Amino acid sequence: MQTTAITLSGPRDIAPKVLTLTAPTAGDVVVAIRHSAISTGTERLLWSGEMPPFPGMGYPLVPGYEAVGEVVEDGGGLKVGETVFVPGSDGFEGARGLFGAAASHVVTSADRVARIDAGHGANGALLALAATARHAIAGIHTALPDLIVGHGTFGRLLARLTVAAGGAPTVWEVDPARRDGADGYTVIDPAGDEAKYAAIYDASGADGILNTVIPRLAKGGEIVLAGFYAKPLSFAYPPAFMAEARLRVSAEWTRDDLIATRDLVEAGILSLDGLVTHRADAGDATAAYATAFDDPACLKMILDWETIQ
Repeated sequence: MQTTAITLSGPRDIAPKVLTLTAPTAGDVVVAIRHSAISTGTERLLWSGEMPPFPGMGYPLVPGYEAVGEVVEDGGGLKVGETVFVPGSDGFEGARGLFGAAASHVVTSADRVARIDAGHGANGALLALAATARHAIAGIHTALPDLIVGHGTFGRLLARLTVAAGGAPTVWEVDPARRDGADGYTVIDPAGDEAKYAAIYDASGADGILNTVIPRLAKGGEIVLAGFYAKPLSFAYPPAFMAEARLRVSAEWTRDDLIATRDLVEAGILSLDGLVTHRADAGDATAAYATAFDDPACLKMILDWETIQ
């Protein structure tokens, strides 16, 4: 079986290509992807060639970990016609699956996908990013953020989840065009903000972020690194010493996060609306990736796969 997949053959060398899928085995499903999203974090680094050494890294590769589609060959308890969220696949011959969701069809284990309401449409592809935000604030020994750095898609989802959990965070955003869309929280220009915050979550992945936020940390407060960082992070010690700063790194989401987030969305507690700002046909992926990474107005780019099935 063949698939059309977005293929990175090297830095900035991206185009749809026809690849052969590995044969499904017991417990696998075949999914026809309807919509996939472009990540401006990890995928940007893969595209630019700035991704630090990472398990599974290498070219050629099929990117993408945010997709929604329809089961076309059942298995593992899933039936043909069901709509599912797909976090990726490594089932390609001649290309690595990192993360492997940006393709017209994928083969993957049924226990990796999650049933979702078909009515979510393209918004369903945002579940992984929302689950990543949920992972950052869930669990023991965690505090809700009272400051979030960055009001991109991830920062907005983190803020929405915080509000749903009873918080009212402040969000820093340096780009005036990205300060809209707040509901239940405040977005401000960080310049001139002298407030101290007990729990600071970075959703920007910016270089030098620690030296920016440590001076704004309350005594004994915590900084949570929830972005993805291409360069080594360092910080000046005296401000961290004075604050008795604590540092936590939030890793990628788990399946429990994904299911919990899906349930929040389907219960109407978490909204995914207003985050998709751009859409393109998957056949125009080369231009779409450039727009996603270079246009500040692009919060989230969706690739539509219906014409490549």
